Amino acid sequence: MSCVVAIPARLDSSRLPRKLLADVGGKAMLQRVLERCLEAKAPQAVVLCTDSLELQAAVASWGLAERLPVLLTGPHCTSGSDRLASVLPELLAFAPAAGGSPDPASTWILNVQGDQPFVDPAVIDVMAQHCKELSRRADPGAPTVLTPVYRLSPEKIHDPAVVKCLLASNGRCLTFSRSALPHVRDVPPDQWHAHASYWGHVGIYAYRADVLGRWASLPPSPLEQAEKLEQLRLLEAGIAIGSFPVQGDSLSVDTPAQLAQAQRLACP
Repeated sequence: MSCVVAIPARLDSSRLPRKLLADVGGKAMLQRVLERCLEAKAPQAVVLCTDSLELQAAVASWGLAERLPVLLTGPHCTSGSDRLASVLPELLAFAPAAGGSPDPASTWILNVQGDQPFVDPAVIDVMAQHCKELSRRADPGAPTVLTPVYRLSPEKIHDPAVVKCLLASNGRCLTFSRSALPHVRDVPPDQWHAHASYWGHVGIYAYRADVLGRWASLPPSPLEQAEKLEQLRLLEAGIAIGSFPVQGDSLSVDTPAQLAQAQRLACP
C-alpha cells in the first residue's frame, strides 16, 4: 500500500476570496497547511494541485518547491475531489508500487483541504495506517473512502458552518449535513446533545485511487448540490465511506469569522 497527500487549492474561493494567502500568525494559511502535511511520516509524497500560477510561485517563495511538487489543473474544477481526479495519473506517479507501476487498487490519495491551517500531521499518519489495514482486508464490502470525525460540543450542533456526519454503529458514514443529525423528536433542540451523539466532519478524505478515478463518471447528486458537500456524491452513488474518531476539529476556514478565529489561535 502506498499513499500520496494531495492538497486541492483554488485561490478565488467564492465565499472568502484569496483566503489561502491570508495571514495566519505570520504565515499564509496555505503555507501552514503545506508545512504541516510535510511533517507527516507515512505519505510517499505531498503534492499541491491548483489552477493558480500565483500559488505555484508562492510555494517557491516559501522555500518548499524542492520538497513539494505542484500540479497545475484546469480552471473549471467544481470541487477538491474533482480537481484531484483530473490529475490522478500524475498523482499516481508519486507512489510507484513494488513492481514499478502504480497500482490504483492499492494506492490511496489523501485529500487535505488548503484551508485547514492547523491540520495535525499525526491524523494524516493515522489515516494512512487505516488505509493500509483496509488494503489488507479481503472484504469486498470494505470502505474505499475514509474520513476522520470528532465529537461535537453542544454549541456546535446547530451551527450550519459545521458539517455533521451521521454515523452507523459500525462507523460507516450514513450521510453528511449542515443540519443537526439525528433529529431528536419531542425534545427541545438545545437538549438534543443529552439524547444522541453528534459527530463533526474533519474535511480530510482518503480515497482508494481506483475509486477517485471514477469521480468524473459519477453524476452530481441533488443532495450534494443542496448542501454543497462533495462527499454526498459518493454516498448517493453507493460508495461506502468509513470513519475513525480523532480529537479536535482541525478548523476549516470558510468565513471571515473563522479566519479571525484562526488568527487568534495562531497568535494567542
